[in-house]
Amino acid sequence: MEERYLSEEKKQEIKNCRTFSELLDVKYGPAGTPERDQFEEEAEAFLLAERLKEERLKAGLTQEQLAERIGTKKSYISRIENGKCDVRLPTLYKIFRGLGKQISITVL
Repeated sequence: MEERYLSEEKKQEIKNCRTFSELLDVKYGPAGTPERDQFEEEAEAFLLAERLKEERLKAGLTQEQLAERIGTKKSYISRIENGKCDVRLPTLYKIFRGLGKQISITVL
């Protein structure tokens, strides 16, 4: 929902928000709604992609070098880092192992 398409009432609601949680409620709906769930999934995917890129750069590797190290193509690493594709869990483990890192999954 781009701000230029918001009603004046919605803009005022957003301005009155005091916390990030309130802002998310106004902009995407309360937790558990389809719009909020979609936003949160996209946010998590973005954070994971950013972390992958950060770790790759810390390791001093190009996308091509990482791809070669784990047996895939540079374009695949690029798509993952840019949030353009879903990544399977075994592939995610393989990528981080290729960076000399371990990952673990926590279910809350």
